[in-house]
Amino acid sequence: MLYGLLDQARERSVRELSSVRAQGGPGGTHQARLERDISASEQARRLAQLDRTERGLCFGRTDDEKQATLYIGRIGLRDDNYELKLIDWRAPAARPFYAATPRNPVGLVRRRHIYTRRRQVTGVDDEVFDLDKLSDEDRSTLSGEAALIAAVSSARTGRMADVVATIQAEQDRVIRADLPGVLVVQGGPGTGKTVAALHRAAYLLYTHRRILERRGVLVIGPNATFLRYIGQVLPSLGETDVVLHTLGDLFPGVHATDTRDPAAVIKGDERMVRVLQQAVRDRQTVPKQDVTVNADGVEIPLRREAILRARDRARSTRRPHNVARRLFVTELLTELARSEAKVLNRPLDEEDLPDVRARLWDTNGVNAALDAFWPLLTPEMLLSALLGSRQAIRSAAGSVLDHPERERLTRTAHPSRWTVADVPLLDEAAELLGVDDSAQKAARRAAERARRAEQEYAQEVIDSAIVQGMEVSMTVGQLGMLDAEQLSDWNTTGGVAFSTAERAAADRTWAYGHVIIDEAQELSGMAWRMVLRRNPARSMTVVGDVAQTGSPAGATSWKEMLNPLVGRRWREERLTVNYRTPAEIMAVAAAVLATVSDERPPESVRSEGVGPRVIRVPSASGAGADAGQGAQALAACVAEAVRADLAEIGGPDNGRLAVIAPDAVIGVLAAAVPEAIPGDQPESLDSAAALLTVSQAKGLEFDRVIVTDPSGILSQSQNGAHDLYVAITRATHRLTVVHEGDLPAPLATLDA
Repeated sequence: MLYGLLDQARERSVRELSSVRAQGGPGGTHQARLERDISASEQARRLAQLDRTERGLCFGRTDDEKQATLYIGRIGLRDDNYELKLIDWRAPAARPFYAATPRNPVGLVRRRHIYTRRRQVTGVDDEVFDLDKLSDEDRSTLSGEAALIAAVSSARTGRMADVVATIQAEQDRVIRADLPGVLVVQGGPGTGKTVAALHRAAYLLYTHRRILERRGVLVIGPNATFLRYIGQVLPSLGETDVVLHTLGDLFPGVHATDTRDPAAVIKGDERMVRVLQQAVRDRQTVPKQDVTVNADGVEIPLRREAILRARDRARSTRRPHNVARRLFVTELLTELARSEAKVLNRPLDEEDLPDVRARLWDTNGVNAALDAFWPLLTPEMLLSALLGSRQAIRSAAGSVLDHPERERLTRTAHPSRWTVADVPLLDEAAELLGVDDSAQKAARRAAERARRAEQEYAQEVIDSAIVQGMEVSMTVGQLGMLDAEQLSDWNTTGGVAFSTAERAAADRTWAYGHVIIDEAQELSGMAWRMVLRRNPARSMTVVGDVAQTGSPAGATSWKEMLNPLVGRRWREERLTVNYRTPAEIMAVAAAVLATVSDERPPESVRSEGVGPRVIRVPSASGAGADAGQGAQALAACVAEAVRADLAEIGGPDNGRLAVIAPDAVIGVLAAAVPEAIPGDQPESLDSAAALLTVSQAKGLEFDRVIVTDPSGILSQSQNGAHDLYVAITRATHRLTVVHEGDLPAPLATLDA
């Protein structure tokens, strides 16, 4: 019956789309074409949403104490009598399906999970909350949380799946939490914090669409591999107006992926704000004596005092460098105009001063001279000049950073080869520099006058359509948020509807309605400054686990990180149940965690019955044995383990394997294990086996994991134990540890 309603809705949308497209042709009025374009866009959007919900349309049912039955699904559907037959999972009426527990059934008698394949029901699973109201037959179908266990036990596909049918009560609290303020979701490995946060994005867009749709929701992930992994979740939930970025992508025009920056901790320190401020001031120079400027062959004297006065006046405005530059240039052009008049012995009429300034500015000599004193800068120019020069760093950071810190910051080779740690600095530089858009302001004022006229016309269209009961009024009702400004934009762009993602990607100053940050414990102080600029309203979901902090510049506690940034405008929800990691693996991970953190590990709800496997690499011996031979022996053991695991898995449809190793041995392993695709390649997630660094593995999960050289993982950074904890907890079924020599102390239990 429900799929029948879905087919009817599709057919209706197809008919209406065809009908709308046939209206308002070239011979029609401007209003008719506008109405046609808006209606066509909404019908196409609705049709795409209906197509995306074909798989798993209905997955749940609730029966309450009042004997009312509701079916829960991906979207809401009504029959011809407008009676609601399927409840959208985000609607308030669907909440008991997720919130009910045996201790607090919230009025439910039974909750049923419905399993389907294509359009066939393959099984049902009941959870009963009031046995007295059930028949003997109903009681015989009890199976607890079988739906959840089946979901987490199934083979990995290389992509995160939505869990809309198996959301648990503590995850539901995260998803449906209020919009304002900063919500911190603290959860250990396997607690479902990432997927809960993504479902929260879909829920917020459904519940607060008027607030969020036009500004959008930004999801920040730790790396590109992670974004590919989660990329299908939100579209499967019917939401496409969500922007996915890594920290390295947040500055338009820059795509930074390299996290191996020896100066990352320094660059993440908020002292860098003072360094960049001084670097900007260092570019606002005054000569030690008077100078002469050549203007088309005329040597014009320019007094040092005039340059100093112009600089100080421009600085006193407290405007960004490139904006204040206009005042500086204007002041000196006036000085040059008067000085030129004296040299040529010509009178200078004040009315002619603007024209004389413009003429002087067009000469190469004047332009070059003033640029030398106060140059027009881009963030890339400022930062590359700073990092590439010891002298520039000493001048800008001499009172802020000590000598060793300044040396680590210096990058004379390839200063503009950006790392992820550089991106927040570029963003900070953009704030300090600003944009001199005075040339565009006049054009914008003229465009704004035309825009206001368009909006007035658009409002007349809306008012007329609603009053007359025309077709566009249905579209306005369906949208629930079309206004004159949007309609004007539509008309101005010729009916081209740019998505939120397309508009936001090119605009560094775009203010999102809500921001979700995954692996947020990795963000430095400078990175937080960059993120908060994207969300002035401070409406955020911060997802992470301080026990997994790998970056030395990251968080050791949420309180220490967030209080200076948002004060008391944050609250915390904790996820405590590990649905992913088997108890046998989690016992090993807990021993590692205990060496670095007081955090309590999440409790695993499932067991594999098989403990982790340990493979010790045979020791290289003989006079010629060296580190290179040891690496080759390690790689050979890993290759053998990979082939054995892949043979047991029996094909990519049955699961995925990951090899997680220290950065230093990735190259050797890539050559020795061609079956494992390196994580910096897009196809790694779709392959049977992936080769990953710890940073690339963050947030991902695999059926089997081979942790290679745990001692190397421990020693490659000062947070090596946190990294080892991350590596061990990526497996959903089997863990293998390949090592040389003795196992490191945190893994001593594996020897037993």
